[in-house]
Amino acid sequence: MAKGILEGRLKGYSKHPQLLRFRRYKDPPVLINAYLYQVYLEAERRGYKFDVSKIKPLVLEKEVPVTRGQLGFEFLHLLEKIRKRDRKKFEEVKKVPLDKVEPHPVFKVVEGGIEEWEKSIQKDGPGGI
Repeated sequence: MAKGILEGRLKGYSKHPQLLRFRRYKDPPVLINAYLYQVYLEAERRGYKFDVSKIKPLVLEKEVPVTRGQLGFEFLHLLEKIRKRDRKKFEEVKKVPLDKVEPHPVFKVVEGGIEEWEKSIQKDGPGGI
Protein backbone atom coordinates (compact mmCIF):
# COMPACT_ATOMS: atom_id res chain seq x y z
CA MET A 1 0.00 0.00 0.00
CA ALA A 2 2.83 2.43 0.84
CA LYS A 3 4.21 1.94 -2.65
CA GLY A 4 0.87 2.87 -4.23
CA ILE A 5 0.57 5.93 -2.01
CA LEU A 6 4.09 7.15 -2.79
CA GLU A 7 3.49 6.59 -6.50
CA GLY A 8 0.26 8.61 -6.29
CA ARG A 9 -2.01 5.69 -7.22
CA LEU A 10 -3.65 5.21 -3.79
CA LYS A 11 -4.96 7.60 -1.17
CA GLY A 12 -5.60 5.45 1.93
CA TYR A 13 -3.29 6.13 4.89
CA SER A 14 -1.57 8.83 2.82
CA LYS A 15 -0.91 10.82 5.99
CA HIS A 16 0.68 7.91 7.86
CA PRO A 17 3.68 9.41 9.68
CA GLN A 18 6.08 6.64 8.65
CA LEU A 19 5.64 7.72 5.03
CA LEU A 20 7.56 10.91 5.86
CA ARG A 21 10.74 8.85 5.82
CA PHE A 22 10.10 8.02 2.15
CA ARG A 23 8.63 11.39 1.17
CA ARG A 24 11.77 13.18 2.34
CA TYR A 25 13.81 11.24 -0.18
CA LYS A 26 14.48 13.00 -3.51
CA ASP A 27 12.46 10.35 -5.38
CA PRO A 28 10.07 8.50 -3.00
CA PRO A 29 9.01 5.80 -5.53
CA VAL A 30 12.68 4.90 -6.07
CA LEU A 31 13.24 4.53 -2.33
CA ILE A 32 10.13 2.39 -1.75
CA ASN A 33 11.04 0.13 -4.67
CA ALA A 34 14.62 -0.24 -3.41
CA TYR A 35 13.24 -0.95 0.07
CA LEU A 36 10.82 -3.59 -1.21
CA TYR A 37 13.47 -5.14 -3.43
CA GLN A 38 15.57 -5.81 -0.33
CA VAL A 39 12.48 -7.30 1.35
CA TYR A 40 12.09 -9.54 -1.70
CA LEU A 41 15.74 -10.67 -1.50
CA GLU A 42 15.34 -11.53 2.17
CA ALA A 43 12.07 -13.37 1.45
CA GLU A 44 13.87 -15.42 -1.19
CA ARG A 45 16.68 -16.19 1.23
CA ARG A 46 14.15 -17.45 3.78
CA GLY A 47 12.10 -19.40 1.25
CA TYR A 48 9.03 -17.13 1.42
CA LYS A 49 6.87 -16.18 -1.54
CA PHE A 50 7.02 -12.56 -2.69
CA ASP A 51 5.55 -11.28 -5.94
CA VAL A 52 8.52 -9.37 -7.35
CA SER A 53 6.49 -8.39 -10.43
CA LYS A 54 4.83 -5.66 -8.33
CA ILE A 55 8.09 -3.79 -7.72
CA LYS A 56 10.99 -2.41 -9.71
CA PRO A 57 14.18 -4.16 -8.56
CA LEU A 58 16.39 -1.21 -7.62
CA VAL A 59 19.53 -0.79 -5.57
CA LEU A 60 20.30 2.67 -4.21
CA GLU A 61 23.69 4.25 -4.88
CA LYS A 62 23.80 5.59 -1.32
CA GLU A 63 22.02 4.55 1.87
CA VAL A 64 19.43 6.80 3.50
CA PRO A 65 20.20 7.93 7.07
CA VAL A 66 18.18 6.58 9.99
CA THR A 67 18.92 7.85 13.49
CA ARG A 68 20.13 5.45 16.15
CA GLY A 69 17.28 6.60 18.40
CA GLN A 70 14.67 5.86 15.73
CA LEU A 71 16.16 2.46 14.99
CA GLY A 72 16.10 1.60 18.69
CA PHE A 73 12.56 2.89 19.04
CA GLU A 74 11.37 0.76 16.11
CA PHE A 75 13.25 -2.29 17.40
CA LEU A 76 11.58 -2.00 20.82
CA HIS A 77 8.20 -1.54 19.13
CA LEU A 78 8.82 -4.70 17.06
CA LEU A 79 10.00 -6.55 20.16
CA GLU A 80 6.70 -5.77 21.89
CA LYS A 81 4.76 -7.15 18.91
CA ILE A 82 6.90 -10.31 18.92
CA ARG A 83 6.35 -10.71 22.68
CA LYS A 84 2.59 -10.81 22.09
CA ARG A 85 2.73 -13.16 19.08
CA ASP A 86 5.63 -15.58 19.57
CA ARG A 87 7.08 -16.03 23.05
CA LYS A 88 9.90 -18.31 21.86
CA LYS A 89 11.05 -15.81 19.22
CA PHE A 90 10.73 -13.00 21.76
CA GLU A 91 13.11 -14.77 24.15
CA GLU A 92 15.61 -15.06 21.29
CA VAL A 93 15.31 -11.53 19.91
CA LYS A 94 15.22 -9.69 23.24
CA LYS A 95 18.86 -10.70 23.78
CA VAL A 96 20.02 -8.49 20.90
CA PRO A 97 21.68 -5.36 22.36
CA LEU A 98 20.25 -2.12 20.97
CA ASP A 99 23.67 -1.08 19.67
CA LYS A 100 23.83 -4.30 17.61
CA VAL A 101 20.47 -3.82 15.86
CA GLU A 102 21.08 -3.56 12.12
CA PRO A 103 18.94 -1.39 9.86
CA HIS A 104 17.22 -2.44 6.66
CA PRO A 105 19.88 -2.44 3.88
CA VAL A 106 18.66 0.84 2.32
CA PHE A 107 19.42 2.69 5.57
CA LYS A 108 22.61 3.62 7.40
CA VAL A 109 22.65 4.52 11.08
CA VAL A 110 23.54 8.05 12.11
CA GLU A 111 23.50 9.58 15.55
CA GLY A 112 20.25 11.15 16.67
CA GLY A 113 17.03 10.62 18.56
CA ILE A 114 13.54 9.50 17.71
CA GLU A 115 11.98 11.17 14.66
CA GLU A 116 9.32 13.84 15.17
CA TRP A 117 6.68 11.76 13.40
CA GLU A 118 6.53 9.35 16.33
CA LYS A 119 3.75 10.09 18.78
CA SER A 120 5.98 9.23 21.70
CA ILE A 121 5.85 11.56 24.71
CA GLN A 122 9.40 10.63 25.69
CA LYS A 123 11.40 11.89 22.70
CA ASP A 124 14.71 10.48 23.96
CA GLY A 125 13.25 7.03 23.47
CA PRO A 126 11.95 4.09 25.39
CA GLY A 127 14.38 2.63 27.85
CA GLY A 128 16.62 5.69 27.60
CA ILE A 129 17.71 5.31 23.99
